[in-house]
Amino acid sequence: MDFKNSDTITGPSSEDHLPHTATAAVKVVIVGGFGVGKTTMVGSVSEIRPLTTEETMTQAGIGVDDNYGSDTKTATTVAMDFGRISISEELVLYLFGTPGQERFWFLWNGLFEGALGAVVLIDTRRLAVSFDVIGRLEERGVPFVVAVNDFPDAPSHPMDALRRALDLDEAVPIVKCDARQRASSRDTLLTLMRYLHSLTVSRV
Repeated sequence: MDFKNSDTITGPSSEDHLPHTATAAVKVVIVGGFGVGKTTMVGSVSEIRPLTTEETMTQAGIGVDDNYGSDTKTATTVAMDFGRISISEELVLYLFGTPGQERFWFLWNGLFEGALGAVVLIDTRRLAVSFDVIGRLEERGVPFVVAVNDFPDAPSHPMDALRRALDLDEAVPIVKCDARQRASSRDTLLTLMRYLHSLTVSRV
């Protein structure tokens, strides 16, 4: 093989390198129904170029995928999204976004392997799609926080009312979030980290 005329093979760009101060890494999963903003959250908060597996939606999904409230959505995650964020100089979070359609949920088994916690993104226009997602997390024993993604035309409900509707334990944090905003997404992840820490302390 002639390498003289081939393109130079380079490694990851400098911004993709893991910070040299990092001493701990945590795997976090971003879950939720179809079109609730999982890919958006990973992309907005990741400090590296996010990996996405979005494909153009086709006629095959009509009648199969529930896209109510996401009528303008033209692409969908078919495997996972991946990103990374440094919470501190020592702590790094690896973010895995799951596909939202139920027909792709078989992929969750691998994505949840080794995950310490999860963020459940919800859309108040389609609250019912969150029930099965939360139920699966509870079955797996994965700690999670709930983040109400801010959609312009979504109805606003008191947090206590949402907690009752989702049948959440009083200890499970529920926060508002704008998945498009890096600061808001980061605050949601920090809420999850504080919750995981509180669970660890309570077990000591």
